[in-house]
Amino acid sequence: MDRLYDDPDLASFYDVENAWSSDQDLCRSLAEGCASVLDLGCGTGWLAAALADERTAFGVDPADAMLEIARARPGGDRVTWVRGDGRSVRLGRRFDLIVLTGHAFQVFLTPEDQLAALRTIAAHLAPDGRFIFDSRNPAREEWREWTPAESDRRIEHPRFGPVDAWNDVEHDPDTGIVTYGTFYRIVADGRVLSSRSRIAFPPRGQLERLIGEAGLAVDTWLGDWTGAPWTPSSRDFIPLGRLA
Repeated sequence: MDRLYDDPDLASFYDVENAWSSDQDLCRSLAEGCASVLDLGCGTGWLAAALADERTAFGVDPADAMLEIARARPGGDRVTWVRGDGRSVRLGRRFDLIVLTGHAFQVFLTPEDQLAALRTIAAHLAPDGRFIFDSRNPAREEWREWTPAESDRRIEHPRFGPVDAWNDVEHDPDTGIVTYGTFYRIVADGRVLSSRSRIAFPPRGQLERLIGEAGLAVDTWLGDWTGAPWTPSSRDFIPLGRLA
């Protein structure tokens, strides 16, 4: 398990570093008229809790520390939280909308893992339901911005106070896998919290093949969460689709 998400102290930085943004806005728009939604890889549960005000909502995540935050947040009592792996979890029900945001799809490192996650989506999607997820476009080489010099920042943590944060990064050109470090130095006592994470950058062609193999179909490819259509220079691949 990645300590960034399963260590309670590290998990407590997630909401500090990730504000409500256009991905949540678009998912909320897609959820209009839906009776049920599944947030697969829900993290601290911000989106799932927001979507649960008018519909049945489930949130699935493998990290206990993230789910503890999710359960305690306002509206968290309206969501059914499940500790589970996106490649293998089976809930025995189907949903009108399945979302996987925050580039969480990229934690699935191999085509086999990615196909398993897509089959999980297919297994839980209602006949007229829709799915959406995001994955960074490898052509943009966004990892080049994750160096200590480029990522240095000062943040204010509600419990720890001022914190100096930065990342470092390694890219394996043979596998396309990026390993990045996340570091938080608490100014008050000098303590450093750190973790290392690995993510994949699958090309669009691979995603298209796996989506079809999983029994899914894409209606449109978006290039970002504002709804802009995909172009080769887009930051993200965001397929919006349904069962094939």
